Amino acid sequence: IKLSPSDANIPFTLNRLQFPLRLAYSMTINKAQGQTFEKVGIHLPQPVFPQGQLYLAFSRARVMNNIK
Repeated sequence: IKLSPSDANIPFTLNRLQFPLRLAYSMTINKAQGQTFEKVGIHLPQPVFPQGQLYLAFSRARVMNNIK
């Protein structure tokens, strides 16, 4: 978005860059136990220690297509 100064004596143009934000929440796999969500995003930078945690992470979404 380009902004033009209202005062003609200002010798520069103001530029502002915007990008959309989407509100989101995060929690650990253990904290998600017992809860169900419409959409689930799973980020695993390292392997999970117990294999049950991986099952737990993937089973939190109501529909399999809503897992990213």
